[in-house]
Amino acid sequence: MAIPQLSTEQLQSARAAATEARRARAALKAQVKEAEITLSEALDKATGDETLSRVKVVDLLRSLPRVGVTRSAEIMENLDIAPNRRIRGLGRHQMERLKEMFS
Repeated sequence: MAIPQLSTEQLQSARAAATEARRARAALKAQVKEAEITLSEALDKATGDETLSRVKVVDLLRSLPRVGVTRSAEIMENLDIAPNRRIRGLGRHQMERLKEMFS
């Protein structure tokens, strides 16, 4: 399948949309990092938003205070969550266990 040729306006629009999506995801992680919202609130917020639901779970965990590479990997392994899983890919039980762990 050939890649479609986009016009200059379409390319600019796509770039702007991608930039806005990255900023929204970064803002969510920053809110968690600054303790403006809890992990549970972030998960609920991301569940209802297509853009935010694409945040990797491990990245969201690493934005928590005192959770780094090692601790986030342990949490993911203990909860049987794949390292590359995104929020939208979490099952109901995985979501509940994550919320319980940080409530």
